[in-house]
Amino acid sequence: MSAYLVVGAVLAAVAGCGAGREAPVETVGVVDQPAPASGEVDERNARRAALAAYSGYLAVAQEASGDSDPHHPELTTYLADPLLTRVRFTIRTAKEHGAIRIGTLRSDPVVTAVDLVSVPAIVEIQDCLDATGWRLVYAEDERVVPGGQSTRHLATVTVARYPDGRWLVNTGAAHEDQPC
Repeated sequence: MSAYLVVGAVLAAVAGCGAGREAPVETVGVVDQPAPASGEVDERNARRAALAAYSGYLAVAQEASGDSDPHHPELTTYLADPLLTRVRFTIRTAKEHGAIRIGTLRSDPVVTAVDLVSVPAIVEIQDCLDATGWRLVYAEDERVVPGGQSTRHLATVTVARYPDGRWLVNTGAAHEDQPC
């Protein structure tokens, strides 16, 4: 039941700006650095957008599975079919059996491939998910569901850019037979 519900921590956003401080201007001895090629910038942006979508997916799926809500309104913000349907099915099945997921899933995603030429453009992500602290339990008394033990394992997802510009996680697999 847990094979396609990967849920965990949200990536931290880092922002910084020095208010009121002007950078010194240096006019002599400056080495001209070529601007990054458009393709490099596009790839960097695709990587960031895909990781943000994946992180959002993990956070929202954790919330939805903890609430037994297969129609959580934010699932469609980060997921598309066929994975969206599988996640909803898994949450609904757990709900029908009186189960929810509690705890924390640790995530360490890495972009393994970027293909901006394909239609749609895709980014592949590989993750070592530590699900040992994320348990499937009965909602009534939080007893662990038999056979619901989680592991530390490899997971893979594909994030695609849709015509409206959104990057959505559309395929994914938990490789529970492949520890990491």
